[in-house]
Amino acid sequence: MSKPVSMIELFYDLVFVYMISKATGLIHHLHHGVVEPFSLIVFAFVVIVFINSWMVQSVFVNRYGESSWTDIGFSLINMVIVLYMSNTFSSELNANLRPFFLAAGLLSLTLCLQYLIVYWRTKVKDDRAIARIFAGILGVRTIALLGAAWLPPTVGIIVAVIGVGISWVAPGFTGRYTHKHPIIFAHLLERLTELSIVMFGETIVGIANYFTRTSFSFISILIFVIVASLFFAYITQFDHFIDEHRQGETGNLLIYLHYLIIFGISMVTVALKFVAEPEADTTFAISFLYVGIGLFYLGLRIARHYNLVQFRQSSRFYWWILFLIVVGYGWCIGADNFTVTVSVTAVVLVISCGLLVRQVYRYGNVSYH
Repeated sequence: MSKPVSMIELFYDLVFVYMISKATGLIHHLHHGVVEPFSLIVFAFVVIVFINSWMVQSVFVNRYGESSWTDIGFSLINMVIVLYMSNTFSSELNANLRPFFLAAGLLSLTLCLQYLIVYWRTKVKDDRAIARIFAGILGVRTIALLGAAWLPPTVGIIVAVIGVGISWVAPGFTGRYTHKHPIIFAHLLERLTELSIVMFGETIVGIANYFTRTSFSFISILIFVIVASLFFAYITQFDHFIDEHRQGETGNLLIYLHYLIIFGISMVTVALKFVAEPEADTTFAISFLYVGIGLFYLGLRIARHYNLVQFRQSSRFYWWILFLIVVGYGWCIGADNFTVTVSVTAVVLVISCGLLVRQVYRYGNVSYH
């Protein structure tokens, strides 16, 4: 079974380009050479709210989307809400988060209503069960976020975090329901790949300052090599290793491992800026970069679960990649030098990517597109 990605889904993705830019901006600023812990927490919370909403919408379309006017209407409404939400959050301790909570609550409500419509319309027992459980999960998030908007700030934040946390984790425990109406694996894989490419697009924007008439140098090329190596590693895993024709899948693991990849790419994006800033704490900047790389490759390693048989047999090269990352990190910390950091990281990632690509050539699947 296959299902093409619709044009309205691609149109829907456009607002997330803006959202990702705004969310990443939360950790673009240094305080005493580091990113403040509160900014990191807000960033993680905001990204989880946005990406979880995107995931829920994508899975809904995967199972029940019909490109009807109802579906299109909900998508357009959600786009308006996401655009507004993208301008309502801040990493300031005294920031007014009520507009963000209200908008996030409305977004959760529209997603909940879509599942309720399926519940009311369908006569299929399994689909009614799936619709009921997801409407319940989204209902909890809606109540938590709308309630948080009217509670005292400290209490409201706690309620919002609990509600979002429950709605983020709960789908992972719905397997006994969703196995009865599996997702269309190729469609979900394509959607997640598109989201990841959007993340890489933000990285390209982030490194653009290295390519001006005054800043362009050999280091600029190495910075690009770092990004390109990560991108080729991603498409090697998700365009060559993976079995896109899998049947009977819930897609939960594929979704959750992409959070690691998304956070990893975001951290690399801002770290590539930090390592060049004199006011940045060098140890922090390098650590931030390598933690991002580590999260990215951890996501790729977990994705091995979905690989074609010939690519599932050995994971030895991932241990070599881990070894390279650790050695590269230690070398960069010891050198404490921008040029060395960029050069060593580029070499580490080119070799790591090469280890993955070698597996593709080994089994004769060499078409990159």
